[in-house]
Amino acid sequence: MYLPEYFEERREEELHRVIREYPLGVLVLNGPNGLNANHLPFELSQDDGKRGRLLAHVARNNPLWQETKDGDEVLVIFRAANAYISPNWYPSKHQFHRQVPTWNYQAVHAHGKIKIRDDERFVRGVVARLTRVNEARTGSDKPWKMTDSSKEYIDQMLTSIVGIEIEIAKMIGKWKLSQNREERDRINAAEELRKRGEQITSAAMLAALDNGS
Repeated sequence: MYLPEYFEERREEELHRVIREYPLGVLVLNGPNGLNANHLPFELSQDDGKRGRLLAHVARNNPLWQETKDGDEVLVIFRAANAYISPNWYPSKHQFHRQVPTWNYQAVHAHGKIKIRDDERFVRGVVARLTRVNEARTGSDKPWKMTDSSKEYIDQMLTSIVGIEIEIAKMIGKWKLSQNREERDRINAAEELRKRGEQITSAAMLAALDNGS
């Protein structure tokens, strides 16, 4: 990933935060048939290992778990909110007319080694935790839980998936939030995004400004 210094995010707690808040990652591996990418929801086991572990599952019919082996290097990409930035939102544009459009975003690349966990107990735990966390986000007064279905049905469904565990060896964060622009341009662009309902990217731009990045 191209990473100018002013866009680099090194704070591990911020990288972990994006993974937790945007858990649908893209798992990329180089298998026998070339590059393969799968979109999977991940659970971050933050205190497990030096930088944490990523836990997920795939359908047993997905060839991914048979095309890789324990210890293979993989990449998981997580992306937070993102938004188009118009040059018209830069006050300096109207003065100098030397600006172009861009796109702002936050992304985390997690590198690590994969381990296949064809283990019912492991898979059950991953599914239970993913369900609990994501059902809580729905705001439902009665979130769905695994015991809402019959034991026989859940047991059957669990046999149709295979677990994945990735020990994170390295994380690279890119917070592209107009840090290379003048302060007035950054503030006004963030305000234009806010008015258009892009609250998350707007807030991230202002937070980066407050952090001095």
